[in-house]
Amino acid sequence: MKIQDFRGKAIVVRGNEIDTDRIIPARFMKCTTFEGLGIHAFHDERVDGKGRSKKHPFDDPRWAFHPVLVVNANFGCGSSREHAPQALRDYGIRAIIGESFAEIFAGNCLSLGIPAPTLSAKNIATLQKLIENEPEIDIHIDLLNMKIAAGKTLWPAIMPHAHRNALLDGSWDSTALLAANADEIERVAASLPYL
Repeated sequence: MKIQDFRGKAIVVRGNEIDTDRIIPARFMKCTTFEGLGIHAFHDERVDGKGRSKKHPFDDPRWAFHPVLVVNANFGCGSSREHAPQALRDYGIRAIIGESFAEIFAGNCLSLGIPAPTLSAKNIATLQKLIENEPEIDIHIDLLNMKIAAGKTLWPAIMPHAHRNALLDGSWDSTALLAANADEIERVAASLPYL
């Protein structure tokens, strides 16, 4: 599936160096599939030791379940666990805009078809404030032109060329590529002497 742009409302999670353990604490990773991880996204940031809400943006009805996440610097650092972007995806996040991303986290997002473009720190601060002041504002991520718009404001975005190209041409989806080339796979497999 080609992903050329994405539109949706956004949610802001502020803070630099938000690591994968904060995104999905390790104790919730005792699963055989990634289904159901979304309810545990940012668990320790959302709930105190007695189960009371800490008023995290993911629980605020103004922003809860909006599909675009806007973050700060080095988001997704720490361990390389793919459970972090899987938990965000299961929660409903379909795109993430940040100042910067940990390289492995960005790669894991790509493998799920989650665009992760970056903006300058100044532009992220402006975008975050705009979203917090106008929860219903629509965000448009244009990967063809590498622009991000919120209302009438437009910013230039950056993304690694390989990530952008994979989203634009649909090659990020390895399962779809394999399915589309099933005949070729069968032909090659039949020619292998060890199968």
